[in-house]
Amino acid sequence: MSADPLPAAALADETPLLRQDADGVAVLTLNRPAARNALSLALMLALETELQAIRQDESVKVVILAAAGPVFCAGHDLKELRADPGREHYERIFAQCSALMLAITRLPKPVIAQVQGMATAAGCQLVASCDLAVAAAEARFATPGVNIGLFCSTPMVALSRAVGRKPAMEMLLTGDAVTADRARELGLVNRVVPPGGLAEETMALARQIAAKSPLTLALGKEAFYEQAEMGLQSAYEYASEVMTRNMLARDAEEGIDAFIEKRPPVWQGR
Repeated sequence: MSADPLPAAALADETPLLRQDADGVAVLTLNRPAARNALSLALMLALETELQAIRQDESVKVVILAAAGPVFCAGHDLKELRADPGREHYERIFAQCSALMLAITRLPKPVIAQVQGMATAAGCQLVASCDLAVAAAEARFATPGVNIGLFCSTPMVALSRAVGRKPAMEMLLTGDAVTADRARELGLVNRVVPPGGLAEETMALARQIAAKSPLTLALGKEAFYEQAEMGLQSAYEYASEVMTRNMLARDAEEGIDAFIEKRPPVWQGR
């Protein structure tokens, strides 16, 4: 079974987020094309809520984060930000944004960004927060807040963990956009593909990953982010414990036996 493209009528800006499932892959589509898929409070809350639902959905192995229209995500909704120029309003928006990014990182299932057009400010943060990213050749990435007097401080958190410090600082200090090819060189995206093949390439990658043991994917993703924040010795001690737990799992036994016996493994997720 394959996921058919969403019909044009379904992409009307009626609900901020759409979901379509197929073959163990959930495609979540940002659906504010008229607003360049800006991250309104409603959209961020809807996305976080859907990720929490997917956490409990055993049928979903991988998540693709896509977007309707020509732009992936233009960042925060500036009109919404300025609608209430008070501390409490700003704190609520940025707290929700941080909660969303953490939900992506902490989801025990891989999340792949499928990027077309521009991904700017919090939109670039969204890409950087995903585990993997596939970009169309014409995609561009930027943290241009400095141009309007608002340094991209929260996007900086994800960006500086995805690329080197100096490239991150250059993007943050200049606000200049980088091409998809440059983003791949920096480590912000994994693959760059022709625009017409973006959805197919992303789905193929998602299905490849979805065929693995869900237990192993969950253990590995959690361990990746945990060890990245540790010192070298602590990271090795932690990773050794994770490897031991992984070896004791039924799926590891099955995977190794299947390899020795030259047969496909049958995963049980335990």
